[in-house]
Amino acid sequence: MTACATAVTEPIDLAGLRLRIDAELAGFLDGRARAAAAQEFPGEVTSLIRDFVLDGGKRLRPLLCALGWYAAADAETPAPPRPPLPVVRAAASLEMFHAFAMIHDDIMDGSDTRRGAPSVHRALAARHAERSDADRFGTHAAILLGDLAHAWSDALLHTAGLPPGRLAAARGVVDTMRWEVMYGQYLDLTATGRPTADLGRALRIVRYKTAKYTVERPLHLGAALAGTAPARTAVLSAYALPLGEAFQLRDDILGVYGDPAVTGKSVLDDLRTGKQTVLLAVALARADPRRRDCLRSLVGRPDLDEDGARQVRAVMRESGALGEVERLIGERRRQALRALDRAPLSPAVADALRRTAHALTGRRA
Repeated sequence: MTACATAVTEPIDLAGLRLRIDAELAGFLDGRARAAAAQEFPGEVTSLIRDFVLDGGKRLRPLLCALGWYAAADAETPAPPRPPLPVVRAAASLEMFHAFAMIHDDIMDGSDTRRGAPSVHRALAARHAERSDADRFGTHAAILLGDLAHAWSDALLHTAGLPPGRLAAARGVVDTMRWEVMYGQYLDLTATGRPTADLGRALRIVRYKTAKYTVERPLHLGAALAGTAPARTAVLSAYALPLGEAFQLRDDILGVYGDPAVTGKSVLDDLRTGKQTVLLAVALARADPRRRDCLRSLVGRPDLDEDGARQVRAVMRESGALGEVERLIGERRRQALRALDRAPLSPAVADALRRTAHALTGRRA
């Protein structure tokens, strides 16, 4: 990046960017609904995906993609006050891919809720409750809906109107992001139900399932859309990776101590499945033998109730694991902010990235 990476001087309107992203998603999905109706395909397919995508979500990945575009714009060709439509559409494709990932993730985790509403496989089972195999149908149908969201993320990217060279660069970033998150999910699956005190193992899952997918690659995609060389994205990675890890560490805490009315997710799911989180790894490492036995007897039990969960939370707190993960979050946030201080970014871009860092890590249980 140049000594002054962008000519943006006004604060970046993140709320306005989100509205533009939502408008592109809504327009795309409306077009898919019309195409499905013209071929007399079941309307519930499109309506369920539309509701899932548009009814909630932070649009974190598309927003970071837009910020990557701002960050990579050369001073010699000053960035306009807002990203052009092809960039917004390409950014929106990340939200469609995220829908695919969440639908499949909820199936693998057996989660009943997402964003305060039934997860897609549960919603489909309820819609077809008259079937004797309603739960099985809901799971199988949701896999198809997730696959369709994956295909539509490609369609959004390829119809964004990008010049061929920019599209090819974008494809390279997206392809890397996809295989990384698939491997991260696989690592998560192999560790679930068999949690250990291995902090390195837990952090490796965090890096590939969340940090790269949620923060680093969206920023890299935005930079590719601006035409920057891949070698110049290192400054974005220095910010993205510690922030992405801090974001997941905060999610780990909220997954055990959060308020479902705020998070939209159960505080029992991670404990019932025995997720290999950093929080649990630290608790297993630090707890005394009696408390460690308590964790091993309760975590991973499909029938774990709130009383058992309270015991687990107490052990995590008393062992110092909760405080240690809070410390790790603060450490990684400071690392990300220090990277911004050293980065050749305009004040407006640095400010937007700084606001994003505080928003992602400042959520409290």
